[in-house]
Amino acid sequence: MIHALRLLCAVFLALAVSAMNAPPLGAEDGRVPLPNLAKAAKGDACVEPAEVMRREHMDFLKIERDRTMYLGIRDGKYSLNGCIECHATPDPEDPEVRTVEFFCDECHNYAAVRTDCWSCHNPRLVEETPGNAARLPGHSDAGTLIGQLKDHLAKGAPTP
Repeated sequence: MIHALRLLCAVFLALAVSAMNAPPLGAEDGRVPLPNLAKAAKGDACVEPAEVMRREHMDFLKIERDRTMYLGIRDGKYSLNGCIECHATPDPEDPEVRTVEFFCDECHNYAAVRTDCWSCHNPRLVEETPGNAARLPGHSDAGTLIGQLKDHLAKGAPTP
């Protein structure tokens, strides 16, 4: 009995050591490939190291949301607009538009996490150039996106 238990422990230890030395799994093993994020469109470094952002970006965004919603403080270090500004990449459907959807979706799809940011926020950034008015989808006469946001914020919150 003791001999069988020692043999079982030795086999288990050998399997554990071989698993620790195995190369990381990827698409070549028939598994889902790891996310491949596009390089940020602007800037050389994020507001935090990549490993911190991978783990805590949602907490940062929730804090910024609360600061904006309850205290009226905008444009903090972890603002959603800051994320869009740096991480938006060209939209394959419209070359004048940059979008952050592909950047965010790369990891969120991998982790099977559904985001609801875009139900309220527009993940698209249209570069404003002379003669190029940024338009929201479905609003052909709405003016520039930045102008729309300023108008919306100037109106204030609706009263109950």
